Amino acid sequence: MKISSPEHLAKAAKKIGDKLAKFEATVSVCGGTGCRASGCMAVADSVRDELKKRKLTKKVRLLITGCHGFCERGPIVVIRPGDFFYSKVKPEHVPEIIEESVVNNRPAEKFLYKPSGAKTPFAKEQDIPFYSVQNRPLLGLNSHLDPTDIGDYIVHGGYTALAKALLSMSADEIIEEVKKSGLRGRGGGGFPAGRKWESCRNAKGENRWVICNADEGDPGAFMDESILEGNPHLVVEGMIIGAFAVGSSSGFVYVRNEYPLALRQIANAIEQAREWGLLGKNILGSGFNFDMKINRGGGAFVCGESTALMASLEGKVGEPRAKYIHTVEHGYHNEPTLLNNVETWANIPRIVLDGADSFRKLGTDGSPGTKIFSLVGKVNNTGLVEIPMGMTLRQLVEEVGGGIPNGKKFKAVQTGGPSGGCIPEEHLDLPVDFDALTGVGSMMGSGGLIVMDEDTCMVDVARYFIRFLKEESCGKCTPCREGLQEMDRVLTGITDGHGAIDDLDYLEELGNWMKNGSLCGLGQTAPNPVLSTINYFRDEYLAHIQDGKCPGGVCRELLEFEILPDKCTGCGVCLKACPTGAITGELKQVHTIDRMLCIRCGACYQVCRFDAIER
Repeated sequence: MKISSPEHLAKAAKKIGDKLAKFEATVSVCGGTGCRASGCMAVADSVRDELKKRKLTKKVRLLITGCHGFCERGPIVVIRPGDFFYSKVKPEHVPEIIEESVVNNRPAEKFLYKPSGAKTPFAKEQDIPFYSVQNRPLLGLNSHLDPTDIGDYIVHGGYTALAKALLSMSADEIIEEVKKSGLRGRGGGGFPAGRKWESCRNAKGENRWVICNADEGDPGAFMDESILEGNPHLVVEGMIIGAFAVGSSSGFVYVRNEYPLALRQIANAIEQAREWGLLGKNILGSGFNFDMKINRGGGAFVCGESTALMASLEGKVGEPRAKYIHTVEHGYHNEPTLLNNVETWANIPRIVLDGADSFRKLGTDGSPGTKIFSLVGKVNNTGLVEIPMGMTLRQLVEEVGGGIPNGKKFKAVQTGGPSGGCIPEEHLDLPVDFDALTGVGSMMGSGGLIVMDEDTCMVDVARYFIRFLKEESCGKCTPCREGLQEMDRVLTGITDGHGAIDDLDYLEELGNWMKNGSLCGLGQTAPNPVLSTINYFRDEYLAHIQDGKCPGGVCRELLEFEILPDKCTGCGVCLKACPTGAITGELKQVHTIDRMLCIRCGACYQVCRFDAIER
């Protein structure tokens, strides 16, 4: 089908809507990467078989969607109407769920979600605290549409923003609307998107290029991946609008090769948009021509940096260049280039369709709109969350995240990925926006958020991220290359029990040198984990250096395990768990640890049920 005008688009949406209206119910199975790892496709097969067995295939639609967000509870199934929510679903649960929620239109009580401490289970998706405190204009459609079918996107209003932009607005009007919205780049820098677009349009050059940065490399981050998997046409539509605004006819989606499902979905979306006349020549009869293609990234973290990404696109080594050369003027092949990340592009259709004022109703004055975070670590509800800018870290951790598991105490939260800072409890009431996070030594980054509890060693955390960044540094500039090597050496000495007090001043001096002298954002922000942990958790560094102790019980070289005679029951569980035979003792008698044989693995500490082992 070729859509040649806005009127044709409206007719197509109605035709598709009429077809879908024939279904009396929908069984939505989360098909995101997280749920696939939990066995969602076997659940989908079971649903398909059950519907066929009951002869319901013409009345009930099976929908395999993108990520629903609540990854901790996958596989997830939602049945509409009713919005009945089921988590950790197994294939054998399906017959009863279909019987109750599809045939009888009531919740299957046995399989409803009931969080720890709740008196009654939650039947409806929107009532679950994880979802109820979010606001999800970007992720909300994920559970309602088939990401492989352009028709599903169109029936939900897809490409109407494009029609408005191409046929009812000028390029200058689009840019002005994006500027008024206050949208800031969601890739980490937070630069005003409208200003970037305006600079690219005004730059001198024969050709202009539009690029989507989907090279999401932060450990534990999967925001962009989930948008591409669950609603790829949202990104395609945003890019076409951006291309029209700056005067580009060609674009790229740069996706990391480690995202096979996202790659498949965005490739399919581009092909479908082309087949339907929404990419290519004379889009929607407007006379505007634009097309795009995919480039696969090889996994280099530094290629998330704009100039390194463009070098990679050109077939060169992915190394950054000096920032005073602006990519909006001299980018891909030294021509004006507009680069935004996945989430930034995904916001564009909403801004164009509903207007800047509508977009600004959420968020703060300085950081309007919503932000998607991957909430991971020591928190009960891990997953993908979308919140209005300005929500506090405490709300994120305690209300959306459901607090710290196993009754442990909160210690810190790291925002901004491996180059972000670790924020302590004293700043938990800080609003989440670009400026507030920078003010406490961290940053927004692309949206990674890692929660840590009392058993976390902050020195070890700093070392972990410095080692990651050391491996991912391109090595082009001396401050980053040598600074990360030196930081790793000093931090390793501290965690091994060979640290000195002077190391802390040295690390701070080294960090400031790297911030001021590094070529790109990787080196400039790399010291954040070290500087923030020294600032907020200096006592832990001192415990390692002065007392030879690791408060978190993580650094093996500083651990000494001891069995407490007044608590040991002689059950023998620790003896069986010890891999080296370092624990001896008779049944129902106090056991002992031979420190010459102990390798400090902590197996005994983990299995003891009587708190009889001290470290």
